[in-house]
Amino acid sequence: MLDTLIPRLQELTVILYATSVLLYFIDFLHHNRKANRTAFWLLLFVWLLQSFSLYYYMVEKGRFPILTIFEGLYFYVWVLITFSLIINSIRQVDFIVFFTNIIGFIVIVIHTFAPEQIGSTVLAEQLVSELLLIHITAAILSYGAFSLSFVSSILYLIQYNLLKQKKWGKRLWRIADLSKLEQFSYVLNIIGVPILMIGVILGVQWAHIKLPFVPWFDPKVIGSILVVVVYCIYIYFRIRKGMAGKALAMWNVAAFLILLINFFLIGNLSSFHIWL
Repeated sequence: MLDTLIPRLQELTVILYATSVLLYFIDFLHHNRKANRTAFWLLLFVWLLQSFSLYYYMVEKGRFPILTIFEGLYFYVWVLITFSLIINSIRQVDFIVFFTNIIGFIVIVIHTFAPEQIGSTVLAEQLVSELLLIHITAAILSYGAFSLSFVSSILYLIQYNLLKQKKWGKRLWRIADLSKLEQFSYVLNIIGVPILMIGVILGVQWAHIKLPFVPWFDPKVIGSILVVVVYCIYIYFRIRKGMAGKALAMWNVAAFLILLINFFLIGNLSSFHIWL
């Protein structure tokens, strides 16, 4: 019975998520607090449905379901929604929640309506280990932090341009001020970088144990190290060089684009990665 119920729940999740994003958009346009609160409670219900689905898959497969792109995308959306709910509960930053969940909604639609890759699932079962699970979980958590940091930098650039053009209005005041957006983006990167570094180190350790040799020149390995280096340079510029403002926000946006290229493009060139 659950085998037929879970797909229906996923479709319901997409519908509720779409409604939540739509209500956040209405709030974005008209500063409608009722729409904002309704969107928040719908988002919380979406999180509960996703949590139930993750638990079901974990029981069904006997492991944490993140070893294929089909599973990993779902967990990534769960991470984004979790971060959104936490941020919304701690402090009112509606626009960060709205734009973050646009990313989450796009990903969950891709996950729900794309066919699952059975071959990858079989391979994942063969490669499963606690080290690999922690490696992938750490990477996805860092991607979630970097996603929110990216959204903060985009809002920073929007706010910066509005102020430069002297376009005063309700949206200008609803976006957090520049210093808070910059600090928020920086803190998220400070969190994301060590988590990603841990993930990369654990991935290398797993390769050392499971493979005949560590494939240092594999495109995915090189790409992952490049992502770490780019974000470390961001932190170096921020702390040691005193870089701030638009230049730092642009660097952060570029770093996230490199992360996306590494995930979607370079990952397909890897000779041993399942997907991550």
